[in-house]
Amino acid sequence: MVLQESPFPNRFLSGLYSLGQYLLFPSYWATDCLLDLRETTAERQQSWCRCCPCSPLRAVVTGPLLLLLLLLSMPVALLGLLLWLPLQAARRPFAYKHTAPSRHPELWELPGTGKAFSFVSANVCLLPDGLAKNSNLGQMKQRVASIGQRLTQGEARASLASPRSSQFDREEGAGPGEISAPFPPDVDFLCLQEVFDQRAGARLCQLLSPFYEHIVYDVGTYGLNGCCTLKVLNSGLFLASRYPVLAAQYHCYPNGIREDALSAKGLLSVQVQLGGAQGQRIVGYLNCTHLHAPAGYSTCYGAHAQIRFDQLTMGLSWVQLFQDAHAQQGDVVAFDVFCGDFNFDNCSSGDELEQTHHIFQQYQDPCRVGPKNDKPWAIGTLLNYLEIYEEAVSTPEKLKSTLEQEEGRRKYLACPILKDGCPDPSAAGSPWEGRRIDHILYREHPAPISLTTEVEKFSFITQLAGCSDHMAVGLRLLLNPAPQ
Repeated sequence: MVLQESPFPNRFLSGLYSLGQYLLFPSYWATDCLLDLRETTAERQQSWCRCCPCSPLRAVVTGPLLLLLLLLSMPVALLGLLLWLPLQAARRPFAYKHTAPSRHPELWELPGTGKAFSFVSANVCLLPDGLAKNSNLGQMKQRVASIGQRLTQGEARASLASPRSSQFDREEGAGPGEISAPFPPDVDFLCLQEVFDQRAGARLCQLLSPFYEHIVYDVGTYGLNGCCTLKVLNSGLFLASRYPVLAAQYHCYPNGIREDALSAKGLLSVQVQLGGAQGQRIVGYLNCTHLHAPAGYSTCYGAHAQIRFDQLTMGLSWVQLFQDAHAQQGDVVAFDVFCGDFNFDNCSSGDELEQTHHIFQQYQDPCRVGPKNDKPWAIGTLLNYLEIYEEAVSTPEKLKSTLEQEEGRRKYLACPILKDGCPDPSAAGSPWEGRRIDHILYREHPAPISLTTEVEKFSFITQLAGCSDHMAVGLRLLLNPAPQ
């Protein structure tokens, strides 16, 4: 099956949809600029360095003007909304971009030698500027350009080298865990979260398409289509693959509340073709998700942990349905990866419910020994957002060096939490690992040709320092045909 690039069945509906978005944009822009009047730590530091009092004056002067523009644009926005909402019923919940690359990946043939595949998952916090301020981040246009450049640095270096090889040299006695400043030079699959802004998603497509032939973006439902509440943001999921995408499917979590009720968070499942084995396909499955964010307990809705627990259960069910629907007899399944921002860790007492979910019986977490027990080399991935602009963590190299020391981890990695979402004071006396909420899990499948899976490397990547309040994580799997 070849995926159609446009999420609409014809150009007429696509044009009407674009018209509705244009009519909505002035109100959207004015609202975003009003929220963007708050300053990040970096912006306050710049104002202090310049001894400039103009930032408060900017809010006083531009605030009323933006509010006036918002009010004047409301009638036009209402027309746009009346056009935009009904069209959601005709929209497929993702767009797809296919670009012919300068070099194609080497397809895998079995029987034959083993092959390695590399995965990266990252929360890039590409929300509209006003909403990104909640994570002490702003300047979305500059950040998306920087993120795209950093994501492709390794690929650009690899393109100048000799053709990519799936084999690698392993250091004797080295464990799989590492803290790395750059992204690996040979990432096959990128799974991103919080690409909420459509302009950011389109820009990322431009920046990544020379290196990734297949991109699934703008994932999620808008409006009331298939959801219980009005969705004004998509799911934020974004997937780039060097290998052909055979099928893709998205499901929206129906139980998001509070701020999460406004976004279409869900699960994106993708089937990719990796090669052939005696006339049968070699395929892989990628499942990318972003779970419910609020922590603690809500008097109206109960424990937020239960929402995440239920979302994982729904996700596993959807994964199985997707794989059953798209599998062919004789398929060799090389990998089945479940990754994303889970918004719970394996060290907080407030996350005990999710830590015992049966997903960890079906999938393997390379960083985990058991509930509340991670491997010694595992560290947290959520940064203390109030500190992300400090000099000690201002560059990927500085952040890497800082996090290699426990004192640095204590200051710059988010603290474990209690059931009410507050920091856990008892964590101060124990070795500090921080909140590891970004995960890459994998599992093996029985196949006509048996494969053994080995974790060659798991990376905590600091390359997004200053661009996100999360560290990226990377997984490299080595797949070998089992001896007969």
